[in-house]
Amino acid sequence: MSTLSPLVRSFVSHFGEMGSRWGINRTVGQIYALIFVSPKPLNADEIAEALEFSRSNVSMGLKELQSWRLVRLKHLPGDRREYFDAPADAWEIFRTLAEERRRREVEPTMSMLRNALLEPASTDEDQIAQTRMKGMYDVIELLMRWFDDVQRLDPNTLSQLMNMGSKVGKLLEFTGQVKRLGGRASGTSTKE
Repeated sequence: MSTLSPLVRSFVSHFGEMGSRWGINRTVGQIYALIFVSPKPLNADEIAEALEFSRSNVSMGLKELQSWRLVRLKHLPGDRREYFDAPADAWEIFRTLAEERRRREVEPTMSMLRNALLEPASTDEDQIAQTRMKGMYDVIELLMRWFDDVQRLDPNTLSQLMNMGSKVGKLLEFTGQVKRLGGRASGTSTKE
């Protein structure tokens, strides 16, 4: 990484460390970070040289990133090598990650819960377990419907919606204060 600027080196190193917390290995995180900040598509040899990784590690990392749909394969005119770039739009990356996590983690859980809820509950313990599983299933299903709705929003609307979260929190905090004051702050009573 000696050829990278201090800024890029710091970003790439941090992404490598964070990668292990996000479910990918350090090498894959660093490869992604380098591709993400690169002003041009990179080929595997350029990535291996910049990060001082073996070519085989880079190839395996690129396959992993392609399976997550986080990098795109490009071909440059007159060059037989494969080049890779990453979306520059943070919302697109977030959506891709969320979709992949859903496909890999949430959908198998939903499938298992559906199957478990179809099983006959032969004991009181099984009935309790199924009741709790149904509650979990309902919450996850509700979140996935919400997720589907959010995924259809354009980035500007999504950003506005997320900014509303802090405003709603402040409003709820304010209304809680009003209720504690017995409605005196607004001149109304909270008693019915």
